[in-house]
Amino acid sequence: MFAIIDVETTGLSSRSEKITEIAIFRHNGKEVVDEFSTLINPEKKIPYRITQMTGISNKMVENAPRFCEVAKDIIEFTEDSTIVGHNVAFDYSFIRNEFKSLGYDFRREKLCTVKMSRKLLPLRSSYSLSKLCRDLNIQNPARHRAAGDAIATTQLFEFLLSIEPAITAISLTGLNCNLTKEKLKSLPGQTGVYYFYNEKNEIIYVGKSINIHERVLSHLSNNTSKKELELKNNIADVSYELTGSELIALLMESEEIKKHKPFYNRAQRRSVFTTGLFENKDKLGYLRLKIDKNRGKALPVTTFSNQVSAKEFLFRLVEEHTLCQKLCGLYKTDHACFHYHIRQCNGACIQKEGPEEYNSRVEEAIQPYKFDNSSFIVIDEGRHQDESSIVAVENGKYLGFGYLSNDCLCNDPEELKESINRYADNREVQQIIRNYLRRSRVRRVIEF
Repeated sequence: MFAIIDVETTGLSSRSEKITEIAIFRHNGKEVVDEFSTLINPEKKIPYRITQMTGISNKMVENAPRFCEVAKDIIEFTEDSTIVGHNVAFDYSFIRNEFKSLGYDFRREKLCTVKMSRKLLPLRSSYSLSKLCRDLNIQNPARHRAAGDAIATTQLFEFLLSIEPAITAISLTGLNCNLTKEKLKSLPGQTGVYYFYNEKNEIIYVGKSINIHERVLSHLSNNTSKKELELKNNIADVSYELTGSELIALLMESEEIKKHKPFYNRAQRRSVFTTGLFENKDKLGYLRLKIDKNRGKALPVTTFSNQVSAKEFLFRLVEEHTLCQKLCGLYKTDHACFHYHIRQCNGACIQKEGPEEYNSRVEEAIQPYKFDNSSFIVIDEGRHQDESSIVAVENGKYLGFGYLSNDCLCNDPEELKESINRYADNREVQQIIRNYLRRSRVRRVIEF
């Protein structure tokens, strides 16, 4: 059985955002045999830009069930089924995290219709759902709504089944013969760093993932380039180290690549942070935020790999801290910004709100991302529920990371620093920490 799924959400990060709508179609490989669809109260505000895209407003979900109220239905509806979705990792990660918040470990096999389409419909200019639907004459009058996209994905899935009737998760994975199924099944669906070895027991690749099992499988099914195929064919063994915290996984991956210099990490592309978020005070005394190229002597508040991610971040800051679109360069006008007209801006754009009050919110919004010449300790998830992870930065310098029993946690920075292992500071790890704190929520940050 297959469970074809689509979700709508309050944002892009499954760690910090919530589901607003879910649709599931049970499919026996020939036809839909049952369906489930509902709005979900995310118990948080839906951003205006998300409402513009999906049409789902705060009022619509006000009386909808919470996720905990439909969780049992979702478990029963997907039982003994493979989850199918277009870019299924996105939908699956949101569902897993919703269940994780309830203390339940939700696990299902997955199939991605994007990967299926790349394999069975090669040489397409795009594999987005809307583009494939147009190419295959699949109608979807309810785009960006869970049921509409799930129906479209169902029709795409049925078309792919007509090309390859024997589609299963195993057949699409294309497992490497050097790794046994028992070895692959033993890999945890948890956060950590993994290592690939060749026949000489040399480390040839180091990676990190929030789901080691799924990430390793994705390597074994990846045949899109000569280098990736070569890596796959040279894997003789795999090992891993759990980190609990994704931040520590990123830091450990960076450290291990520098230490071991694996052959297949040499060509690994690192983001070039070409775009920055800058602040300046205008002649009226208002703090303005601006996205610009990261060049020259001006020091940005934080940096990004492209303007799209920078704008997404700035839109979120504007909404969370009631900032002015105009003063943040997101709305060009000589008059009031759009948010003022819908009562989401207090009027700094037309001097209705004074600089002092407005600037205090700007400072509050950007303070967590100011890294230079600051000292703080990040406390986040450990490798098990009785443990926490510790990452320390002092006077703008990365010190290292470690773990501490929850029973021993305290607010004394000196005691917390004793639990870390020291590692070298460099620009890359500083950028890792900046970016992670910008896009993810952690348990606690202690400044000192």
